[in-house]
Amino acid sequence: MDSSIFQVYEDEIQSLEEEIKLLAEKYEDSQQESTFFSDEEILMSISSYQTEIEGHEFPSNLKAELETLETDLSFLMKFTGIQFTNHSKKTVEKTRNRTVQKHRLSGNCHSLSFRLDFQLLEMQNKENVSVVITDLSIIMESGEDSDVSKFVERAEECGNLLTFFRSFSSYAEWYEHRRCTFRHFKAKYPEIVTLPEGLLGDHIVLRNPSAPGFELMIVWKIHMDEEGTTIPVLDLLTKVPEKGLEQKMATIERAPSRFRSMLLLLGIEAAIDNLIKVVGSEK
Repeated sequence: MDSSIFQVYEDEIQSLEEEIKLLAEKYEDSQQESTFFSDEEILMSISSYQTEIEGHEFPSNLKAELETLETDLSFLMKFTGIQFTNHSKKTVEKTRNRTVQKHRLSGNCHSLSFRLDFQLLEMQNKENVSVVITDLSIIMESGEDSDVSKFVERAEECGNLLTFFRSFSSYAEWYEHRRCTFRHFKAKYPEIVTLPEGLLGDHIVLRNPSAPGFELMIVWKIHMDEEGTTIPVLDLLTKVPEKGLEQKMATIERAPSRFRSMLLLLGIEAAIDNLIKVVGSEK
């Protein structure tokens, strides 16, 4: 048979194989919409699967590997506070050495939620494979914090997901710590502590019921620099009625600096607790 005929058959077979591969990838993408499930759904699936495979034996190393992966995943979620709740992807372009996929990833870190939309560009040649993130869009719960907004803009421009998750985890941890601290002192000193903006605000107000007009405001900001490093910044603001202003001026003027000194010596919680006790004892 003429070799040209063989070549025609080979070309046709190769074309069919590529088409089958592309269809298989599209089917896989369609099955990966919303690939993350709730804890209850996962436990039900595991239970159902275990029932189905009763009586079958599997290599012990496979079971050990699965247990190790579960332990690592649990540790990672506890360490970072990040939990992914939904993920979907769609292949928008596929050639021999170029693949473009659209991804949507959402979840939460402590009490803050986030959503990421981005494209993943994979280029392959004889030497290596390169992957580039493009068109990154980040939506996260951060109120009107200008530092966070600036950081998100930079992260979107650079397309660096590792930097984003590291900084977001640190910010969310401080955010949660502030919220729990405010809730603790509001419950412990309900007559003195007021939360003008609720638990999600960045300040608390201290008032003594027996000293009308006198109040202290503790402002607790979470600063994020250009590199994504987060640090808590606390300060004290005072408000004194004119009647008692002259008598207590010296003491009140020193209050903010003394509070900052207590923060360095005692830490955030102990410094706030001591300040609340002082306010409660004022006549």
